[in-house]
Amino acid sequence: MINKKVKGFLAVLALSIFIPTSASAASYEVVKGDSLYTIAQLFDSSTSRLMQDNRLQSTVIHPGQRLEVPATVYTVKSGDSLYLIAKNQGIDLLSLRKANGKWDNIIYPGQQLLLPGTISPLSASSSAPSGVTAYTQYEADLLARLITAEANNQPYQAKVAVGAVVVNRVKDSRFPNTISDVIYERSAGYYQFTPVANGMIYKPASEEAKKAAHEALSGSDPTKGALYFFDDSATNKWLWSKPLALRSGNMVYVY
Repeated sequence: MINKKVKGFLAVLALSIFIPTSASAASYEVVKGDSLYTIAQLFDSSTSRLMQDNRLQSTVIHPGQRLEVPATVYTVKSGDSLYLIAKNQGIDLLSLRKANGKWDNIIYPGQQLLLPGTISPLSASSSAPSGVTAYTQYEADLLARLITAEANNQPYQAKVAVGAVVVNRVKDSRFPNTISDVIYERSAGYYQFTPVANGMIYKPASEEAKKAAHEALSGSDPTKGALYFFDDSATNKWLWSKPLALRSGNMVYVY
């Protein structure tokens, strides 16, 4: 639920669309000479985001350590070569080798490779109805994990509503303008969402949460514009004073 130490901030996010290559959080093994900065550059991320995603307290890393990175995972097909994969995916061959620690040319069907720097924002026009915010597949997965942590035992409508609140915040000028930044926002030193603070955000998303996230990212909003949500056991008077948008299960959504 919303961190009760902070006046209302809410909910979040969901799902990745099924495509032949999967795009979400992937695991990268640190090698000698790596730094968080160079890894962030390789995977089109940032040092701060890598620290958040891996719950790091400092930028110190060591060879053999595994880090969660935003990357597309590609499954090798018959007839593939590293050169052809890099060419077809529009990425640099050296970056492909670096991302996978692959310095020979031997690959085999079914092998999975990380594709660095290939998770780019999906425009609203190409992935969702007009007016819906842009998002990456990594952010879709992050939203789904948040929905799982916030509303796993709640009705499906409540799950979609959690995702919708995050989308509504992204589109509101008073809040950060990306899914990730809304979810990871801090205020007065506190994360706005309890699952980020307690680590539940790192648990895998349920299939129903993925579906709910997809709906929210595609424009479905049972709250019709809510910006906050909380459990009906909350005692925060400021939250209860706001206009009611929806009640679903134990969840309350307000404007």
